[in-house]
Amino acid sequence: MKYRTLGKTGWKISEVSLGTWQVGGKWGSSFDDKLAESILHKAIDGGVNFLDTADVYSAGLSEKAVSRVVKSRHEEIFVATKCGRRLHPHTAEGYNRQNITAFIHDSLQNMGLERIDLVQLHCPPTEVYQQDEVFGILDDLKAEGKIREYGVSVEKVSEAMEAIKHPGVASVQIIFNMMRLKPSEEFFPAAKKANVGIIARVPLASGLLTGKFNPETTFGEGDHRFFNRNGEHFDKGETFSGVPFDLAMEVLPTYRRFFGSKLLPMYALKWILMHDAVSCVIPGASREEHVDSNLRTSELPELPQMAMDDVKEVYDKYFRKHIHPHW
Repeated sequence: MKYRTLGKTGWKISEVSLGTWQVGGKWGSSFDDKLAESILHKAIDGGVNFLDTADVYSAGLSEKAVSRVVKSRHEEIFVATKCGRRLHPHTAEGYNRQNITAFIHDSLQNMGLERIDLVQLHCPPTEVYQQDEVFGILDDLKAEGKIREYGVSVEKVSEAMEAIKHPGVASVQIIFNMMRLKPSEEFFPAAKKANVGIIARVPLASGLLTGKFNPETTFGEGDHRFFNRNGEHFDKGETFSGVPFDLAMEVLPTYRRFFGSKLLPMYALKWILMHDAVSCVIPGASREEHVDSNLRTSELPELPQMAMDDVKEVYDKYFRKHIHPHW
């Protein structure tokens, strides 16, 4: 495993880390504590020292599983969680002192901690990024010792650009993959200048870049890839990175030709890590073998410039018009 610095935190974190949205099983399935713990242990055994969770992942069960495993280990593990998506309705007005403080309290209770390493606002409404008082609340929680650092998880590049104007923001979690190139154009240079860490999320485009899907692939009714393709329940970009499924199926053979079917998911992660502004990538895993595949990414040689150019050419030809105007 190789390690990179997470912006102004100074933490050295695993370049391939672990996202825990579906760590206890497949999307839409019931949470399996034993499976979650086996995946988490497998990741840490492989050198992962940064775990990303959220209070809404399996209604707090993900946070609890992460805590149990971290407390059983002797390594230093950085735990990041997210808050805000429990708001109903999910409005900017809900990001107030009472609610944010309560969310942090609940996460501390879930994990049995006195302080959380990194708390991230969980894709709040766009207006929140322009509200100094919201970030002042996080500054106060940091001063009180409830959190070590704070950051944001965003939907749009414009939100990321607004977020890093706040000096306390240590990290930005943003969707970035071979089908979503936009963040690298303007945001990455700005984040490097501001010494803000970048956590690349949805790196395999909700599984598209595993190369395992075909036009006949179906998903369970509880899976967001079934019920949120058009943004019916939350931002459309969270599902397949906003790329139309049928279009992705047309383009996947090109990626397989570039990188090979078996190694495509690893090269998709390696492509992200070729951008030195990225602090880490956080693929999920619903089985231990997924962790093995993800971790082997660090062993791959650097991609040649021709491969980077090929990916950009595909993006410009097929995906730019679907991504750039919206995110």
